[in-house]
Amino acid sequence: MGTVETIEQSTKQKPKTTKRMTGAEAIVQILLQENVDMAFGYPGGAIMPVYDALYDHQDSIHHVLSRHEQGAIHMAQGYARANGKVGVCLATSGPGATNLITGIADAQIDSTPLVCITGQVPSSLLGSDAFQECDVLGISMPVTKWNFQITKAEEIPQALAKAFYLARSGRPGPVVIDITKDAQFEEFDFAYEPCTSLRSYKPKPKLDMSKVAEAAELINNAERPYVLFGQGVILANAEKEFKQFIEKTGIPSAWTIMGLSALETDHPLNVGMLGMHGNYGPNLLTNECDVLIAVGMRFDDRVTGNLDKYAKQAKVIHLEIDPAEIDKNVPADVPVLGDAKESLTELNKLVKPNSHEEWLQRFRDCDQEEWDKVIDEELHPKSDVLSMGEVIRHINDVTGGDHILVTDVGQHQMVACRYTKFTQSKSNITSGGLGTMGFGLPAGIGAALGAPDRTVVAVVGDGGLQMTIQELATIYQTKAKVKVLLLNNEFLGMVRQWQQLFFEKRYSSTELINPDFQQLAKGFYIPTAKVTERENLKGAIEEFINYDGSYFLEVMVGKENNVFPMVPSGSGVAEIRLE
Repeated sequence: MGTVETIEQSTKQKPKTTKRMTGAEAIVQILLQENVDMAFGYPGGAIMPVYDALYDHQDSIHHVLSRHEQGAIHMAQGYARANGKVGVCLATSGPGATNLITGIADAQIDSTPLVCITGQVPSSLLGSDAFQECDVLGISMPVTKWNFQITKAEEIPQALAKAFYLARSGRPGPVVIDITKDAQFEEFDFAYEPCTSLRSYKPKPKLDMSKVAEAAELINNAERPYVLFGQGVILANAEKEFKQFIEKTGIPSAWTIMGLSALETDHPLNVGMLGMHGNYGPNLLTNECDVLIAVGMRFDDRVTGNLDKYAKQAKVIHLEIDPAEIDKNVPADVPVLGDAKESLTELNKLVKPNSHEEWLQRFRDCDQEEWDKVIDEELHPKSDVLSMGEVIRHINDVTGGDHILVTDVGQHQMVACRYTKFTQSKSNITSGGLGTMGFGLPAGIGAALGAPDRTVVAVVGDGGLQMTIQELATIYQTKAKVKVLLLNNEFLGMVRQWQQLFFEKRYSSTELINPDFQQLAKGFYIPTAKVTERENLKGAIEEFINYDGSYFLEVMVGKENNVFPMVPSGSGVAEIRLE
């Protein structure tokens, strides 16, 4: 954690102008100077001075009142992912702060920049088990990029400057600043200078050009090269450089669920989705490539399957900004440590123009096999039962792929990510690493508020929706134009699928007896409709997307439909099942 006194900024001189104000007022002034235009949170006793200071700046900082702190932090995540800014979240001490932890952990593993400001009991009561006292630093330390507790108002400027710098730089992540109530009330001489560097913290490692040259030589001599790309491409704003790289080299490229939308879906070198429920070719052919180029991804277990069976034949090139990810799961023959934009820029100078049509045809052949056995029936089902895939197909038809997809976690997440079309980056917002049920609805609100000029579709399941369903009230209060699409199968679908395949259909505690979602949506004054028959689906989706405002659409889908392909747990990627 460190102390404020150890913060070394790159400013050559101290700020000259100061103004007397309270710690709470200073916090708001810092938010303004960091260009924060929106914050998400829930007030309480220990953070009340900050909320009082916010009262005078409602025209500059729009505060979004959630109905639960977990909702607030997921909104901040959706906001940050939709527009690339730092998400800001406010909560009180004790349960207010602990209710943020799930979202903080989610943001940490998915590299989402957040600054979370929590109130704390007065410093004189620390350690006394005071009302709503909680060791926020101890609890949040494993799931934050940095955390710090402020007990004196004079510590606020440097601590918050460091918080914003750390949250947004290098590999982004969440920061927690816990501020005692007396520090919020205390007056001091305020001055602020944003942080631009810290001793021993290198957010962008210096690029080793010899490693770039090694990577280029491997790529130029490869017969079956294969690119895996993740969110690092998006976080580095390297979409242009990445596209130049694959188009120059002609290398087939597959995406992780977090990398989705970095490359348009219909690009001829975009071969599809990696992972447990990814596409057939991208998984199968991982074990046939001779050079594997990983760009801004961390070789998560859902991507690799059994590591003992993963790409053993390939030379591995890993472009990555976080040194902790190099060799963590998959050893790299050529590690290229650095910012993806910088690394790709230099790599593009050294790689030779090429094409790999025979190799690319292998992916197309796999695509055809997957289409025949899985995709055609999912998108154009012959049974009377509606499928999740056909719903997504109609969404694509209406939006043309020019929308932001936000998902919760489960079968609908896999189907939506597999079949949604994307035409621009920062268009897929999902809980990847932590897999947080309840993420979709509030993250959709945050995305709609963070990117008000874009259509935001939040695809949720009946299980995850009910974890944060109270945030429908936030939609009503904020008028956020989020389209909530409920794919209702009356099951915890992903768990049920595993129970069917691996536990002899012993459906233990996975069938849901649901409320009337239509009445609930109406109770929150949100326009709503329900589809149970195919003949009504297309028209309902057109109205859903084209309505000028929030809308809740419930579609009843097959109760026991499964998501395929699937790599069974413990299997290698080449053991992917089509049925």
